[in-house]
Amino acid sequence: MKQAAGNLRERQECREHEMFSEFAAFADETKGRDRQEQQCDIRTDFQRDRDRIIHCKAFRRLKQKTQVFLAPEGDHYRTRLTHTLEVAQNARTIARALFLNEDLTEAIALGHDLGHTPFGHAGERALNRITEDYGGFHHNEQSVRVVEYLEKDGMGLNLTVEVRDGILNHQTRLMPSTLEGKIVRLSDKIAYINSDIDDAIRAGIIAERDIPTELTDILGNSTNQRLNTLVHNIVQNSEGKNDICMSPEVEQAMFDLRRFLFQSVYTNPLAKGEEKKVANMINQLYEYYIHNQEELPSEFQYLLQSGHNNRRVVCDFIAGMSDNYAINLYKDIMIPKSWSVQGVEHR
Repeated sequence: MKQAAGNLRERQECREHEMFSEFAAFADETKGRDRQEQQCDIRTDFQRDRDRIIHCKAFRRLKQKTQVFLAPEGDHYRTRLTHTLEVAQNARTIARALFLNEDLTEAIALGHDLGHTPFGHAGERALNRITEDYGGFHHNEQSVRVVEYLEKDGMGLNLTVEVRDGILNHQTRLMPSTLEGKIVRLSDKIAYINSDIDDAIRAGIIAERDIPTELTDILGNSTNQRLNTLVHNIVQNSEGKNDICMSPEVEQAMFDLRRFLFQSVYTNPLAKGEEKKVANMINQLYEYYIHNQEELPSEFQYLLQSGHNNRRVVCDFIAGMSDNYAINLYKDIMIPKSWSVQGVEHR
């Protein structure tokens, strides 16, 4: 066991070794940052990463980015920010129950969608089509680009390797290197599956009774029951293991519920009827800034001058926009303004 140490950070690092599972990621064993920094005397490296993410501009913009429903009528539909907070809450609950590193878990959860486009996955698909000839656009990769390059005028947040790994690999087809990252990977699905059902029911697109009974019999008959089932199942099946996993029955039911959402919500004309407009708007903004790069804001001019691909930099600018900013910018650029001469009425 490590000896008692001097400052508060070192004492916290000692406590981690006393309290956490042997499979946890320990802050004093981090693989570090790209640029060396003097350590904080109060916070561990993973705590600092969490705080940097919360205070960054990209995190604040999530409050005006679509989760599923474009411009919904009502105050209670999820945004990308509320989704992120729900992921963090689920992930911390699981990490605490398994005696894993909550600070690392929370940092990954809070940062996992920083690179998401305006207008949800409709915006992501539009940028992916635009960029498919030079690597495409994927929000997990963009999230890493945000924390490595786009924040702080090209300096990035200089996060630890473990946090960036968890952010990059939170999607289904990928796998993080830490158990904390694996928790976020599953917590993301748990959060969006259940919140998207809740929002779809609120919007009148589906009703609880529409969910197949073979799934509700396993997972539960309400959002709360399903969340409880999924979180408990992960904890029960992962306890004492060097892995984060679910029972085959519950995992299959979760993915079947996700498939139900694709069939009933994600392709529903009521929920998705405006998405063609989104693609047209993003395409036109992209074409405009490709041909008028001098009008990009100063932080993006810096990236151009630093040798970043100009098409990628235009995508960086568009991907960072909130829904409202993108709409207002489009109007400002593309729609003629009314005009008048003082004292003369035009008919």
